Amino acid sequence: MLPRWELSFYLLASLGFHLYSFYEVYKASREHEEELDRQFALEIGTLFGGLKKDPTDFEWSFWMEWGKQRLLRFLFGHVVVSQLANVLARKHRPWILGAYGIWASWCVLGAHGTAIIFLHTLISFCVAQFRSLVLTWLCSLLLLSTLRLQDVEEVKRGWYQTENEYYLLQFTLTVRCLYYTSFSLELCWQEVPCGSSFYSFPWLVAYVFYYPVFHNGPILSFPEFIAKMQQQEYCSLKSNLSAFAVGLGRLLCYWWLAELMVHLMYMHAIYSSASLLRAVSCWTLGGLALAHVLFFYLKYLVLFGVPALLMRLDGLTPPPLPRCVSTMFSFTGMWRYFDVGLHDFLIRSSSSPHKPAVGFTPPLRLVPPPCSSCPTWCFLGAAKWEKSTGTGSSYKDGHM
Repeated sequence: MLPRWELSFYLLASLGFHLYSFYEVYKASREHEEELDRQFALEIGTLFGGLKKDPTDFEWSFWMEWGKQRLLRFLFGHVVVSQLANVLARKHRPWILGAYGIWASWCVLGAHGTAIIFLHTLISFCVAQFRSLVLTWLCSLLLLSTLRLQDVEEVKRGWYQTENEYYLLQFTLTVRCLYYTSFSLELCWQEVPCGSSFYSFPWLVAYVFYYPVFHNGPILSFPEFIAKMQQQEYCSLKSNLSAFAVGLGRLLCYWWLAELMVHLMYMHAIYSSASLLRAVSCWTLGGLALAHVLFFYLKYLVLFGVPALLMRLDGLTPPPLPRCVSTMFSFTGMWRYFDVGLHDFLIRSSSSPHKPAVGFTPPLRLVPPPCSSCPTWCFLGAAKWEKSTGTGSSYKDGHM
C-alpha cells in the first residue's frame, strides 16, 4: 500500500492532467466553432446560456430524442402498472408486466415491429425444445443475421415514416436476441426431463417483453429474472422512495454532466474532421481521447441507470453500473466492469458453473459443453457489429 501523501499526489496530478487536457479541447472547440458549425450543423442548446451543442454522437442524440418523445412516458407507465400489480395482484405480476411490455412495444414500434420480435421469440423457443446447443446458437445467429439482409431491411423501413423508428427496431431486435438466447441456453443445460414450469413460453414472453430493459438493456439473465419475479414478499413504493429519489438525483447529475461536455467540448465533431485533427496540439489530441471515453462512461451511466432504477423498484437486482474508465488501467478491466450484464452473460454461456434460480428443483450440469464457447464469441461479434456498424454508421453515412 502506497503512503497517503503519494496517493494524494497521484490523485492531484491525474486531476490536473484531466482539467488541462479538457481546457485544451475547450479552446480548440471555441477557436474552430464556426468551421465545425458549417460542417456539422451544431445545435443551439437551451441549458447553458445559448451555448451550441455537438449533436454528432449518434447514440446520445438518438436516445435523448426518443426519451423526450415516447420512452420516458412508457417507462413511467411501467412504474405505475408494476406498483399497482404489486398491491392488487402480486401473484400475477410477471404476466401483467409482460402484457404491458407488449402493449408499449406495439405503441412505440407498431404492430409489425412487435410481431417480428414475437416471431423471433417463438422461433427461438421452438428450436430450444431440441435441447441442442449447436441448434440454439445457429438459430440465434441466423435470426441476428436477418437484420442485415437488404430485402428484409427494405421491408422494415417501409413500416415506418422515419429512419429513427427503423433504427429503434434494429436496436431492440439485437438486444432481444441476447434475451431469448439466454432462455434457450438455460433450457439446453437442464437435464431431461425438465419439470420446471418456468421454462415455458409465457415465462419467455414475460422475460423478453420486460419493458425497462426492452430497447437497450442492460442484460439480465433468465435465472436472475425468474428468481426475483417469483418472490412473493411485498415491498411497497414508500419503502423504496428514498432510494429512488437518491438514484434519480444521481441520474440527473450524470445527464447534466454529459450535456455539459457536449456543449463545452465539440469532441465528436473535431474527431470527425481530419483537417482539425492534424492542426490541433498533442494536448488537445490527448484531451479528445480522454473526453471521448469519459463521455462514453457518462452516457452509459444514464442509458443503463434509468432501467436499473426501475428494476430496483420491481425488486430485481440490475447489473452494476459501469465503472469510471479513469480508474482502470487495462482493457480487461473495461471489458469486465463496463457492461457487467453482457460480461456475465458471456461467462455464463461459455465456461462458468450454472446454479439454479430459486425454486428450480432439477439439477443442472455444472459446466456447459465446450462447444458452447466458440458460438458465444461469434455471436458477440455479430451482435456488436449489428448494433454499432449496422445502425450508427448507417445513420452517419446518410445524414452527415
